[in-house]
Amino acid sequence: MSQSSWHHTRPYSLADYGWDEACEHAFTPHRAAGLTPARIVRAERGSCEAVTDAGTVRAEVPGTADHGDPSSAPCTGDWAALRAGATGRAPVVHAVLERRTALVRSSSSRTSYGQVLAANVDTVVVAVSLAAPLKHGRTERMLALAWESGARPVVVLTKADACPDPLSAEAQVSGVAAGADVLVTSAATGQGLDALAAVLNGTVVLLGPSGAGKSTLGNRLLGEERLATGAVREADGKGRHTTTWRELLPLPGGGVLLDTPGLRAIGLHDARSGLEQTFAEIEDLAPACRFADCAHAGEPGCAVLAAVEAGEIPRRRLDSYHRLLREDAHSASRTDSRLRAEREATKKDITRHLRATYRFREQRQ
Repeated sequence: MSQSSWHHTRPYSLADYGWDEACEHAFTPHRAAGLTPARIVRAERGSCEAVTDAGTVRAEVPGTADHGDPSSAPCTGDWAALRAGATGRAPVVHAVLERRTALVRSSSSRTSYGQVLAANVDTVVVAVSLAAPLKHGRTERMLALAWESGARPVVVLTKADACPDPLSAEAQVSGVAAGADVLVTSAATGQGLDALAAVLNGTVVLLGPSGAGKSTLGNRLLGEERLATGAVREADGKGRHTTTWRELLPLPGGGVLLDTPGLRAIGLHDARSGLEQTFAEIEDLAPACRFADCAHAGEPGCAVLAAVEAGEIPRRRLDSYHRLLREDAHSASRTDSRLRAEREATKKDITRHLRATYRFREQRQ
C-alpha cells in the first residue's frame, strides 16, 4: 500500500506542529529504516490520528491491551515513526520518540501507574475561573503537575468580567503561583488575550476543572469555534465535560494548542520536583532549619514554622504543602510496591522455567 493512500488532507506541515532539528536528529535511525515521521494529534484505544508532511492519517497502535504500563502507550503530543501497513491496512505506529516533557497525573483507576495527559508540551496554561470561589489548593496541585512536566506554567484567570474585584483575585493567586506568570483574562471582553498570546510558546496545553473556561479561551486563541463549550452551574461554577478527548490544533500565530477534558480529580504522580517549585518559599527556608530532615511539623528550630508564626507564610500554604507531599509519597509507595511485585513475578517465571528444564532433563535420562 503506497503512503499516499494513507492520507486525507494536507492543511499543515510537520513544522506547523513543532517539528525541528532536534526531532530530525532523533528520527535519523527511523528515517534510515524507511519510516515516516508523524505527530500524534489524537490518541484512542488501539489507534490514533497523526499528522505527517503529506497530511493526516489514521494509524494503528499495536500492543494496547489492558496490561503493562499505560504511560508508555502513544499519547497526544508524541512524535512517532509510522510503518506502512499491509495491503488494505492502515499504517502502524512502529516507535515513539523519547518525550522531552510529559504532563502526568495519577491514574484515575488509582493504580500505581501514571496517566500521561500530554507529551512534548512547552507551556501549561492553568485555567482558574474568577466566576467561582478561588480554591488555592487546587491551583497549587495543578501547578505542581505543570512544573513536574518540565514545561512552563502560566496561570490564566478566566471570566474576569464576572468578578467584582479581579485585581484582588490576581494578587491572591500570585501568592500561590511564585515563578509563574499570572494573567487576568476575559474571553467575553477580550481582556488580557493579547498578553496571553504573547507569552504562549510551542505546544500549549490547557489544564483545569470543568467550568474554568478552557474551551472558550482556546477558541479565542484559535480564532474560531473549534472547541465545544457548555453552560456552567451558577451555584458552584462547575461545568460539564464538553471536551472528551485530547487533540492538537495549530494556532494561527504559530505553535499548537491542546485542550484537555475538565479534570474532577488531579492526583499527583511522582511530582516531588514539581512540589518543590510550587512551594519554593518553603523549600528555600528549609536549609535554615536546625535539623536537616526537618518535616516542618513541630520540630524545634524550624525556620519554616517560624515564618508561619511571623505571618510570612500562610498556615494554609504549609498545610497544603504537607497534604500534597503525603499524597505524592503514597503514590510513590504504590509504584515501589508494583516494581517489587514485578520483580518477584520475574523471579517466579525464571524458577518455573528452570524447574521445567530440570524435569525434562531427568525424564530423558
